[in-house]
Amino acid sequence: MNSSSSPQQKPIGIYIDADACPVKAEVYRIAERHLLKGTALKVFVVSNSPIAVPRDAMIERIVVGGGMDEADNWIAERAARGDVVVTADVPLASRCVKNGASVIAPNGKPFTADSIGMTLATRNLMDSLRSAGEITGGPRPFGPRDRSNFLSALEQALVRLKRDGFG
Repeated sequence: MNSSSSPQQKPIGIYIDADACPVKAEVYRIAERHLLKGTALKVFVVSNSPIAVPRDAMIERIVVGGGMDEADNWIAERAARGDVVVTADVPLASRCVKNGASVIAPNGKPFTADSIGMTLATRNLMDSLRSAGEITGGPRPFGPRDRSNFLSALEQALVRLKRDGFG
């Protein structure tokens, strides 16, 4: 194992699938708190079109082309063990979980190796039903409990990664 692949050498990357993410401000706040405690980390805000991000060295705005999965591909090609991905996109979550990243939905629900197969199957079934004209309804509205669950899940993920030697 060369020295560049040891956990201590690798800052924690927090990748935000940002186009429709309702918890960007929460990510910035938690990342700043961990940075002040000495954690090495960087936040990547990935979107198809420019969005406002705070001017801060720990935050990098990445604007990819407008193609269908360009933001997903950018994130999936980089997120690995020792990183956190924030997305509601189940196929992207699946790719990142396979790469070893910790993946959290904006409502705080973790995507894990144990849960991703069933989550992906459910998503594909619902997609098929919608394509066939079935009325399936959408997700329930994002609320304060979702935000609170997300804050807790991101905090736990960062603490776990630090304990494992990252950051």
